[in-house]
Amino acid sequence: MALNLRQKQTNFIVRMLNLNQTITPGGAGGMSSASAPAEEVYKILIMDAFCRVVLSPLIRVNDLRKHGVTLYFSIDKERQKVPDVPAVYFVRPTPENVERIAADAARGLYDAFHLNFSSSLPRPLLEDLARRTLEMDSVHRISKVYDQYLEFVSLEDGLFSLAQPKTYVQINDPSAGDREIEDLVEKIVSGLFCVLATLGVVPVIRCARGGPAEMVASALDARLRDHLVTRNNLFTEGGNLTSSFQRPILCLFDRNFELSVGIQHDWSYRPLVHDVLGLKLNRVTMPAEKGAAKSCELDDSDPFWVANSWSPFEKVAEEIETQLSKYKQDVDEVNRRTGGKDGVEFDGTDLIGNTKHLMNAVNSLPELTERKKVIDKHTNIATVLLGEIKARSLDAYCTLETDMLSKGSVDRSSLLSLLRGKGTKVDKLRVAITYLLSLETTPQSELESIEAALRESEVDTRAFHYVKKVKSLNTSLTASASSASRSNIVDWAEKLYGQSISAVTAGMKNLLSGGRQLALTRIVEALMEGKPNPEVDSYLIFDPRAPKTGPGAQLKGPFKEAIVFMIGGGNYVEYRSLMELAQRSQPVKHVIYGTTEILNGIEFVEQLTELGQKMGLGNAGGPTAQ
Repeated sequence: MALNLRQKQTNFIVRMLNLNQTITPGGAGGMSSASAPAEEVYKILIMDAFCRVVLSPLIRVNDLRKHGVTLYFSIDKERQKVPDVPAVYFVRPTPENVERIAADAARGLYDAFHLNFSSSLPRPLLEDLARRTLEMDSVHRISKVYDQYLEFVSLEDGLFSLAQPKTYVQINDPSAGDREIEDLVEKIVSGLFCVLATLGVVPVIRCARGGPAEMVASALDARLRDHLVTRNNLFTEGGNLTSSFQRPILCLFDRNFELSVGIQHDWSYRPLVHDVLGLKLNRVTMPAEKGAAKSCELDDSDPFWVANSWSPFEKVAEEIETQLSKYKQDVDEVNRRTGGKDGVEFDGTDLIGNTKHLMNAVNSLPELTERKKVIDKHTNIATVLLGEIKARSLDAYCTLETDMLSKGSVDRSSLLSLLRGKGTKVDKLRVAITYLLSLETTPQSELESIEAALRESEVDTRAFHYVKKVKSLNTSLTASASSASRSNIVDWAEKLYGQSISAVTAGMKNLLSGGRQLALTRIVEALMEGKPNPEVDSYLIFDPRAPKTGPGAQLKGPFKEAIVFMIGGGNYVEYRSLMELAQRSQPVKHVIYGTTEILNGIEFVEQLTELGQKMGLGNAGGPTAQ
């Protein structure tokens, strides 16, 4: 069973757009998004901002029209009455949305209301909706109410995000109370439950002891157990223990497990585009000298992106040249066969010659035109990236950071020359933080010279001092663990950083790991193998299908499928590493990577800066962006 999250979420959304009727080709079999209902029903789609984000990577405007959606609106905007037309609502289950739906029904904006909530609608809100519609005598307009469990964003077959911003700040905020942490954990659990419900699987859950990962694992285990005892539960796979080897493993981590990956520069095409151009929801906005900035899509519909997005930048530049050369050869071949002139841009206007060649040329025109669009798009992107690389010396940052992280040592003169040379303030801050994380001990004289160089460049050092503080705390806890009272240390760590000693000290080992294979990938591989391994033997096991009493969860794999979830922000570097793990395994394994939000290095440093500010560390120095 392949865990194709994106396809399953798309199928559920297509069914929702068709008024929750299962669309089956020929009336039998599974749902097909390509087929249409026997009688087309034209309808209006109403969404809130979050659900628009959910739909954005999956359904284009043209796809909406295929499913009878003629208009779509935001729920919080004033709308005109459209009688005799049903409306499909796709919104989060919030008091504000329920109030707005009731008001829309009272005004009779649409003929029938098909309500779809992105996750489970709490009983009090359902009762509130019923009360409001009864009072306004509009309950007859409410056709159906559905819990869709779609509160996550599928960016690719193996990549999803809960789109929960600033999770890292919230979970590490020294001023956060128990209530705030519990609410945050509940939000993450709700999102993960939606993912598992969409896949229809109950995984075996593994996580390190202590910290956010254990809190989420424990709460998710309880949520799944409570749901599995209901008569009509959402999970269709076999419930007996003998089927456990076909079940996936869910590996939970928090960002402090391997901090440097969220900060470092990367030389691959996709992380570069994410870092420099701000890839969001599979789209980038290209800067324009004149006129409006242009947005373009980068997803699995783009063959060049699929084939080259993980390649080093110089390979991508070469491939663009190769593709352009091949395109020109194909155009020249068409022109030669039809009597056109060599080197003339193929536009279909200079076609002469026999009918057969003419027809072949006409048939090849759409494919050639589409290829040219893709080549032009990536030429423009590569040109912008090259300009940034030259202006900011990004190649030098990538090289130095990789050397520091792999060797655990630093060329001090190279580091200081970078800090005093090209690059934005955030580039300099990121390489300085990477220096902190890559060395087990940082000499005081080196630290002082680096901080002086940052001050010379007017860099905001709050993020640097926050990481420095976390690192010193880790070192102190590791040294004190044998002599001090464990409970006191735990209280201290939790008060300051919202996680227990075991999470902090385990994270330290990974922050300072010497090899270039990511610690995340190494641990996931060991967890999927399920064999005794000192690195993962201490990891907790939660099996929601195992009885609470007795021996409990003893199922250890091997697992063919894994869902890896990073609390506090993930990135494309980790995603790439996990995809490589899946592909090199024999037989090939299937891994899905998810996170509370996908962050580039700039966005993650902003969150570190906010935490440094909350703790009163460092100095502002000036704006951190450019």
